[in-house]
Amino acid sequence: MVQAYILIQTEVGKARDVASAIQGLAGVVRVDAVTGPYDVVVLTEARSVDELGKLIVSKVQMVPGITRTLTCSVVHL
Repeated sequence: MVQAYILIQTEVGKARDVASAIQGLAGVVRVDAVTGPYDVVVLTEARSVDELGKLIVSKVQMVPGITRTLTCSVVHL
């Protein structure tokens, strides 16, 4: 199982809508609205890196109101 955090910037006033839309996607573990340079942080998990990539590119990035994403893979040190 691979996990990643997706840091999301949204259009002004769209953080709540984006968080709500992402909450229901398969592979999404947790969604939080945050303060700072990003508006929403999402914890995701998938069976493989390829599956994770498909989730991000074909589902998360298609949510209206998102302007930028940054994906941070979880590593176990």
